[in-house]
Amino acid sequence: MSRLTSTALAAIVGLGLALPSAASDTPDAVTQAKITEQLTADGYEVRKIDSEDGMIEVYAVKDGKMYELYLDADLKVVKTKEES
Repeated sequence: MSRLTSTALAAIVGLGLALPSAASDTPDAVTQAKITEQLTADGYEVRKIDSEDGMIEVYAVKDGKMYELYLDADLKVVKTKEES
């Protein structure tokens, strides 16, 4: 195997091992659906759901304003940040 092929193979394997851990930070589809349902009932339009610092981070719009909402493991909003 050539040196270039070995390097490329190592990079692909390394990338493959890194992707699952990055993907696992995002809440699963069922959790995202629950969050979207809950926040929609509260008048928000959910734009993106992610994870940051062990909390679920949601980007949403309400009354024309953009918000970052942080939810705990019980899907309760514990912090709200209005974007300007």
